[in-house]
Amino acid sequence: MIGLLRRTWLPILIVVAVTAGGLAVFNLRKVFGAHPVIVTEITSDNAEDFNPTVVTYEVYGTGSLGVINYMDLDGVPQRAEDVPLPWTLTLSTTLPSVQPNIMASSDGDQINCRVTVDDEVKDERTATGLNAQTFCYVKAA
Repeated sequence: MIGLLRRTWLPILIVVAVTAGGLAVFNLRKVFGAHPVIVTEITSDNAEDFNPTVVTYEVYGTGSLGVINYMDLDGVPQRAEDVPLPWTLTLSTTLPSVQPNIMASSDGDQINCRVTVDDEVKDERTATGLNAQTFCYVKAA
């Protein structure tokens, strides 16, 4: 009898533990799963349903060529070297907020930058001097 008990105590213990665990999970599911799941209907998840934000960068001045560094609307730095002035770039996004930022320099003695968001001028600056440099920055658009 003791030999049989020595051989079977571990499998019996495993069966008892699995049964107790199964009963505990079954009872907990009754308590915590008693309420129905709330399902909300999504009417649309397409970005086309939103009004896009349109950002326009403009650089102009007395020089003929400029070097322009700007942030695209995903926040990635971009660089355009030796571009003819005046220079314009229009970007569109459905992001809830963007931070337009542009820095420009030219070979002339005056340079201007302008950032327009949805046809409203948000920042405009002018710089003068040899190889003029300026920047425009909008904190949130």
